[in-house]
Amino acid sequence: MASPREPKGSTKIARQTPTDRISQRTRNSTRPPLAPKNGREFDAQTFLATIGEGREAMFFPKKQTILAQGDPADAVFYLQTGKVRLTVVSKDGKEATIGILSDGSFFGEGSLAGQTVRMGTATAMTDCAVLRIEKKAMVDTLHRENTISDLFVAYLLTRNIRYEEDLVDQLFNSSEKRLARVLLMLAHFGKEGIPESVIPKISQETLAEMVGTTRSRVSFFMNRFRKLGFVDYAGGPEGGLQVHSSLLNVVLHD
Repeated sequence: MASPREPKGSTKIARQTPTDRISQRTRNSTRPPLAPKNGREFDAQTFLATIGEGREAMFFPKKQTILAQGDPADAVFYLQTGKVRLTVVSKDGKEATIGILSDGSFFGEGSLAGQTVRMGTATAMTDCAVLRIEKKAMVDTLHRENTISDLFVAYLLTRNIRYEEDLVDQLFNSSEKRLARVLLMLAHFGKEGIPESVIPKISQETLAEMVGTTRSRVSFFMNRFRKLGFVDYAGGPEGGLQVHSSLLNVVLHD
């Protein structure tokens, strides 16, 4: 049976195989970068490190709330330095920690996707330097500048992968492995750069929320990790936790 005639003036689109798509991505990656618009160079890192139209530099001391659940969602935040804890509270008042952010993280970006109020709370775990970017300024810049748009999309994709890994971890791994993974992530093991020798003080209650277990189980495993030399409690007023690469053995061991 003959195939239907294509409408006049239409363009037939060939179906791509997975190999075709990979080849297309390879060709795209070898193309020269687009010329800067208006003959000028845009530096995404400078944009995220300086104040300007719609951008405000802010400082939050340890334990101060940066944004609160229920607040108007009218801006995006970029964490320049420090660590931020993200939490949500249920209708019956139960609080859960959904993530801990470090340098170079965006948060509050739900405002770009139609959120009118904040769905969670962001609290400074350490002294934090933050750039507040008004929603309109962020949207305009994403539309206008490819470099920051690429950086922002890459960050969101990386975080989405992290959420998928968290779900798999929660479904299939023991609470001991989940705790070890959380500690390694807090210390930046597996990321570019040098892992942090000491991570900021974090309560066992918070770790229990992130791992999805009880505080008593976290206490039991932390004592085991310390006896095995995987972690050490650092001295000083901050009371940070030192995580050693040997903790990877817990994650990798079947």
